[in-house]
Amino acid sequence: MMEEIYYFEKPGKQNTEKTLELAVERALKRGIKHLVVASSTGETAKKALEVLEKRKAEINLVCVTYHTGFYKEGENSMSEEVEEFFRSKGVKIVRQSHALSGVERSFTRKFGGASRVEAVAEALRSLFGHGMKVCVEIAIMAADSGAIPIEEVVCVGGRSRGADTAAVIRPAHMNNFFDMEVREIICMPRFKR
Repeated sequence: MMEEIYYFEKPGKQNTEKTLELAVERALKRGIKHLVVASSTGETAKKALEVLEKRKAEINLVCVTYHTGFYKEGENSMSEEVEEFFRSKGVKIVRQSHALSGVERSFTRKFGGASRVEAVAEALRSLFGHGMKVCVEIAIMAADSGAIPIEEVVCVGGRSRGADTAAVIRPAHMNNFFDMEVREIICMPRFKR
């Protein structure tokens, strides 16, 4: 099989629209039924929904967002109005702790050092960019919440705001992490920093 990978010159939200277009195109080409998008405020997920509607694509959109309290204790990064909008459009919302840090981050902040899970996250970030780490992480989070089945999905991620990386992934649950497969890289930044 031969497939193209699209490379952005640098990471960032300026790549969001192209990333989403490429992701939806690949999902349609492969007959993939689930698009998993990282979105803290809902902005990237709204753009994904627009691309899906424009293409009249019958693909389930799953929006993975930060856990409650990520920025401020007791608060969500996505407003209730945005969540309600997504629910009205049939978008599944997953709000969970980061699969590749979780409670380990508290130990690191308090006592120093790093956990094996954080080492995996850092290896993905360093080798493939922040967006690929996010793609792997949201695949786990969406699978663990039951929002997607264990079959090929397209995942879209980036850093902080927007998206710059997309991949075809066979997800796995957290307790079976090494069963996960990144099967295709759709797009990513050529330079990671």
